[in-house]
Parts: sequence; C-alpha cells; structure tokens
Amino acid sequence: MRVHSPLGSIADLRRKLRAVAAVVADPAATRNEKANAEAVKARLERRLKEAGFPAGNWTDTLFRLGRRAKEIGKSTAPESPKGDWTDTAHRVGKALRRGYKTWLSD
Repeated sequence: MRVHSPLGSIADLRRKLRAVAAVVADPAATRNEKANAEAVKARLERRLKEAGFPAGNWTDTLFRLGRRAKEIGKSTAPESPKGDWTDTAHRVGKALRRGYKTWLSD
C-alpha cells in the first residue's frame, strides 16, 4: 500500500517532466515525437504550477525546510481543554492563598 503525499506526487511530476525534456532534447527524435513531448511538457508544467509548489531548484529545499520547521513547532501533546477542573482548582487555590496572606498580615 502506497501512501500518497503531495510531495511524492510532485516528485513524480518532476521525474516525468525530466523524461519528456530528454525526448525534446534528443536529436534523433522525430518532429511528431518532439511535438507530442512539448505538449506533455506544457501540461506537466501547468500541473506543477497549479499544485503551488516551487520549482525543483534551491527554493524547493528551503520550501521543504520551512514545512519541516512548521511541523516541528507543533506540539504533540494534546491541548488542555478550557474550563476543566484544574482551572477551577487553580482559581480556588489562588483565592485561598490571598486570603491566608491577608489573615496572617493582620
């Protein structure tokens, strides 16, 4: 079972784009093969643009680094719900501490 991730599909599109570019650059390819390869290349480039991912140069590395940093910044611990019993216990404890301090100062 293969897990489909957006980065995996982008890598697949780039691999296909390189293969098509090789056909376009091949001097032994016929005029029809080159025309078909150009059409496929334009379609693949459009799909890459629509995906919203950067080109496969140094910006791609920074993009992925930024994504990883964003994931690392997220806590794995579940967020505590607001209004649970610990909030009430904390407020009661603060009130008792203030009252005890004023009682001792008198």
